[in-house]
Amino acid sequence: MLTTKEIKHIAKLARLELTAEEEEKFSRQISSILEYVEKIKKLDTKGIEPISQITGLENVTRDDNAVDFGIQKDILKSAPERESDLFKVKSVFE
Repeated sequence: MLTTKEIKHIAKLARLELTAEEEEKFSRQISSILEYVEKIKKLDTKGIEPISQITGLENVTRDDNAVDFGIQKDILKSAPERESDLFKVKSVFE
C-alpha cells in the first residue's frame, strides 16, 4: 500500500491540495489500482493479437473545407483592434 508520504508527493507533483481523509482514501484507491495492474502483468498474453477497439466501428471523416458565410467583414467590425482581415490580440508570451 502506498504511504501517506508517497501520496503527498504525488499530490504535490499534480499540484493538488489534499485533506488527511483524501490522502487516506487515495492511498487505498491507488494501491488497489496498482495491485490490479500487477495481476494483469502476470497474464500470459502470448499469441493474443493486440487490438485498439472491439466494436468494429470506424471513424467517419470528411474533407475540411472552409466555407464563406459572407459575414467575416461584419464580425471584424466588432473587433477592438484588427490587422488586415484578422483580430489583433495581446501577446500571450512575453
